[in-house]
Amino acid sequence: MPDVALADFVRGFAASPLAPFAGAPWTLTSRAEEIVRALLDALPRDAFDVRGDAAVHHTATLEEGARLKGPLVVGARCFVASGAYLRGGVWLGADCTVGPGTELKSSFVFRGTHLAHFNFVGDSILGADVNLEAGSVVCNFRNERADGAVRVRVGGVLHEIDARKFGALVGDGSRVGANAVLAPGTLLAPGTVVPRAALVDQE
Repeated sequence: MPDVALADFVRGFAASPLAPFAGAPWTLTSRAEEIVRALLDALPRDAFDVRGDAAVHHTATLEEGARLKGPLVVGARCFVASGAYLRGGVWLGADCTVGPGTELKSSFVFRGTHLAHFNFVGDSILGADVNLEAGSVVCNFRNERADGAVRVRVGGVLHEIDARKFGALVGDGSRVGANAVLAPGTLLAPGTVVPRAALVDQE
């Protein structure tokens, strides 16, 4: 398996609640429901409204019409718009935005990251201060292959990973333009700018 250090992409990873689960990014996303349930158990109950397997910080804003399907954690001062859909094990750090018409599945999103609107992000890790413009998509499944194999490129070498669904690891401060597509297995270094309507396919 390729060695992909999460801390090289997300500077705050080691100090985050996810640190005890460190491993390959696709290992975290494939265990998203299990990991988020463990995070739920450790939350300060006086700061979160916990209902079943969903926890929303008291300072977060949920618009009417947002659909939250646990397990999930919505952090401090987050904003989740009407029409957003969170499912499959989702963790939002503080100050994140999930805009209208956005679907977020089995993903971990760090502080200050914004999914503008009409985005899909599946089985991914988004670092801090990432911005996805309208209509950008992070694909999580290789639909063009009968076996669905996902590969990542590390050090110029393509490696098949032991997960059938994995979207992207997006480094801190990256910007993904409107209607851009990140193919499964994308690794974006911190500060990467993806132009509008671009395709990033690292295979």
